[in-house]
Amino acid sequence: MTDTAPIRVKSIDHVTIVVKDLAATRQFYVDALGMDEVARPAFSFAGQWFQAGPTMIHTILEFEGSSPAGLGGGSNARGHHFAFLVDDVAVATQRLEGMGIRPISPPKLRPDGAAQVFFRDPDGHLVELSSIPV
Repeated sequence: MTDTAPIRVKSIDHVTIVVKDLAATRQFYVDALGMDEVARPAFSFAGQWFQAGPTMIHTILEFEGSSPAGLGGGSNARGHHFAFLVDDVAVATQRLEGMGIRPISPPKLRPDGAAQVFFRDPDGHLVELSSIPV
């Protein structure tokens, strides 16, 4: 007999991205976004893990057995991206701009009232920061 109950996804456990420079990636995710670097198993390839609330970002240093680093350029925020919830998009944007990290477009409000802004990490991965309306 086959179980027909649906799978109940609880959350996103992690997102994996391929990067070219571990130090630059760490600077963006830890120093700029405030994530914690966490222990990573001793894989046969280089990488880092960062904790973002209950979700982790796994990085793999680009090598012959990986896909290419990054997702490409462009300024369109309607493509592949991942989003992080922050307390205040305006404050986060100001902090990142103070560190020389420019948004791809100014922060804006979504139709549901949430604020959002998009940045690119050092390898061009599109990262959204959003905050819920108060």
